[in-house]
Amino acid sequence: MNYVIVGNGVSAIGAIEGIRQHDTTGPITVISDEAVPTYGRPLISYYLSDKIKFETLPFRPEEFYTKNGVEMRLGSRVLSIDTKGKILTLDSGDTVPYGKLLLATGGTPVKPNLPGIDGPGVHNFTTVAHAETLKELVDKVKKVVVIGAGLIALKAAEGFAEKGAEVTIVVRSRIMRTYFDETAGELIVDHLEKNGIRFMQDTGTKAIVRYDDGTIKGVETDQGLIDADVVIVAAGVRPNMGLAAQAGLTTHQGIRVNDYLATSDSDIFAAGDVAEAKDLLTGEYTVRPIWPNAYTQGRYAGLNMAGADSPYTGGMSMNSITYYGLPTISVGETNLADDDGYETAIHLDRENSIYRKLIFKGNVLAGCILIGDIDAAGFYTSFIKNGFELDEAAREILMEGNPSPALWPDSFIEGMMNNP
Repeated sequence: MNYVIVGNGVSAIGAIEGIRQHDTTGPITVISDEAVPTYGRPLISYYLSDKIKFETLPFRPEEFYTKNGVEMRLGSRVLSIDTKGKILTLDSGDTVPYGKLLLATGGTPVKPNLPGIDGPGVHNFTTVAHAETLKELVDKVKKVVVIGAGLIALKAAEGFAEKGAEVTIVVRSRIMRTYFDETAGELIVDHLEKNGIRFMQDTGTKAIVRYDDGTIKGVETDQGLIDADVVIVAAGVRPNMGLAAQAGLTTHQGIRVNDYLATSDSDIFAAGDVAEAKDLLTGEYTVRPIWPNAYTQGRYAGLNMAGADSPYTGGMSMNSITYYGLPTISVGETNLADDDGYETAIHLDRENSIYRKLIFKGNVLAGCILIGDIDAAGFYTSFIKNGFELDEAAREILMEGNPSPALWPDSFIEGMMNNP
């Protein structure tokens, strides 16, 4: 079988490893419009601030591709898919045949409809190429405005602040609202403000204002003008579904896949930030643009491209990041009210920036938010992922912050021992 992977994220690595787990000889080609092999995207803020070197960015060493018989076609963009002939056409004019195809095309930065957004001084921050461009500016600019509320916005702000720039984050509502509740968001904001980052939450952006020569003057908001030399637009990403649409594949929020990560065309699979796949907890099909899901989806897609017939059980909402030494994590259902049939148990120590919120659905742990102290995160995640039934005593132990494998069902422990 001839395998082709379009995309350069962690899904591609998962797919290569999944294919090779079931098929050790079939040729694999990876096509990417980026100039470098797969790298750790969350690391680009550390690269921007000179905390790490470029050499530490690759997710796998060069010999990984050689060992697995992977041909890399970097700096190449796929223009179209001929699903009948099973051929890809590249921007170079070359054509590439495939037996099984994986679309791991990730997401495209959202471009808000703002006056002044087109032109010099406005940047995105999702790729190493963006980081390379910004590295040329980071020691020269004094004032930076970041528009956005998510992880990319916060990490871009951190990268510039670490280099001494005056950074303001403009947020339409509040930060990281997909993963964290208001209390968690407040703790993160307080911590980042102590480290020199300014926040303007509940603030609408009206325009990017320029001088007569086209250079950036600042960002006009409903709270007034914020001076800036550079503007980073981090207003989210949307699944990059252009190829899927051209190929006539079924799309909704993302490219719709079945439990084997196959699209509406049985020879084409999708994984990662572009895939609309099953959610483990809800059973719904949705886009979960996070690293663990992307890798796992890629791996299962690779297995099934190679004929393993291994169903993907579903991804889970999860976010884990450290901001200036403050560790944070959210897992599962985290923004649900008690009147939705959920109950919450909260421990808050504002002085030490420690927060623990557990969300229960009946006698099952459905989600958690941990700020400051995340040592027990892996245990909480095991309860959420496996849906373990909890009696009142076990719930109390979890609420006290002491989850333990001793609370796992005997049947689960026996299963682990029988399937190491």
